[in-house]
Amino acid sequence: MWARANRAAEAFHACLLQEYNERKKGICKDPFIYEGDVQVQLITKDQPNPLRNILNENYLVFIMEKVPLEKEETSHVEEPQSEETAISDLSTGENVGPLALPVGRARYVTARGFAQYELFKSTVLDETVAPSQTTITLDISWSPVDEILQIPPLSSAASLNIKVESGESRGCLNHLHRELKFLLVLADGLKTGITEWLEPLEAKSALELVQEFLDDLNKVDGFGDSTNKDTETVKHDTAAVDRSVLITVRGDLDFAEQLWCKMSSSVVSYQDLVKCFTLITQSLQRGDVQPWLHSGSNSLLSKLIHQSYHGHMDTVSLSGTIPLQMLLEIGLDKLKKDYISFFIGQELASLNHLEYFISPSVDIQEQVYRVQKLHHVLEIIVSCMLFIKPQHELLFSLTQSCIKYYKQNPLDEQHVFQLPVRPATVKNLYQSEKPQKWRVEINGGSEKVKTIWQLSDSSPVDHLSFDKPVTDFSELTLNGSLEERLSFINMVTCSQVHFK
Repeated sequence: MWARANRAAEAFHACLLQEYNERKKGICKDPFIYEGDVQVQLITKDQPNPLRNILNENYLVFIMEKVPLEKEETSHVEEPQSEETAISDLSTGENVGPLALPVGRARYVTARGFAQYELFKSTVLDETVAPSQTTITLDISWSPVDEILQIPPLSSAASLNIKVESGESRGCLNHLHRELKFLLVLADGLKTGITEWLEPLEAKSALELVQEFLDDLNKVDGFGDSTNKDTETVKHDTAAVDRSVLITVRGDLDFAEQLWCKMSSSVVSYQDLVKCFTLITQSLQRGDVQPWLHSGSNSLLSKLIHQSYHGHMDTVSLSGTIPLQMLLEIGLDKLKKDYISFFIGQELASLNHLEYFISPSVDIQEQVYRVQKLHHVLEIIVSCMLFIKPQHELLFSLTQSCIKYYKQNPLDEQHVFQLPVRPATVKNLYQSEKPQKWRVEINGGSEKVKTIWQLSDSSPVDHLSFDKPVTDFSELTLNGSLEERLSFINMVTCSQVHFK
């Protein structure tokens, strides 16, 4: 069987090669028939063909399709007829089966078009990093359909489909995501007693960084603003966060928040925690520093600092889980304020909307879990801001939809958030783009005949690769594709059985 299939493939390839060589010599042919039922045509950039809308105009492309009905057999369908004769002639007794209808006939049956545009897809730029599953697509449906590969009209129904995996490499939240991961490490250590520390971001040890931090504070008189130098350091450390000015690094980081930035990027062991907090508590007891704090924090470190203002501090045993909890508490406070600053600053949510995610009334593990949910909401919104730049009205609706979902459901980064949109508000995203999928469905009324024709950039077979390698990364497009798209007809169906 395989030998016969291989011989047939070789014969077909030889036939196509002969046609190609004749075309190069200037011998032009009409479409030719191969083995009785396959029509083959070589399309060049000078020939009108609707498929050229999605093909590279520099390519020579073979179009292969089932032999169409002869003109004399199909001319009668250009005029309205009864449904029985329009669909197929079953009265002759011949087993001809239902006939697929041309799109031009769609006005006599129900015809619906569907197009999907890939607005963003994460691209693997480094083989050592696991690929992200982030995708943003636009689904559009409309009726009636006027022609094959019709651009969806503004009267269509449209929806955005958004799936975002936290830590997207081309996003601008990498540093915040890293802080969140460190927070999760501390929470797991507190719960299980096993802490798997992250690789440090700093060359210096945690103890060295904290000592330098305290020395700088010690040079500031009284209760003056001690954040200037360190805020600049934080801004330098979080340059990725500040990209595109989507996430502004807060300039009002207090002592505990700056300490979190130092320690979360450098602590690699439990001993680091103990040494750093020992150094801090000793400085507070001696009165070497009198740092300022934001109001509202109930962390153990904040209580010790407030006590130091009055010259008396409780003795804290830095053993067991206490050092872990101390750092976890100040990290939670810092990240909550970061998220509040973004959502309120962008006018996407109020404190009341965010109360579920930032409430301190639940246990610390639940607080971490809810902050993790809120971070995912942030990743979704910022990905949309960065890659598709929607209007504020749409961003607000998306934010509220995500908040509502996560108040009622567990964290799920594979969840696809769907948001209905008006095509007029996103027309710049699709009208000049090639669709990832384009489909027309024609329903034949009472005969239950449905004909579907779909064009897709997904290969109809998994065992062959059609990717065109790209070495010039300047070719990176909005949708993140580093390969030039190829398109395939991957579904052509005509049946008298209604599709469910």
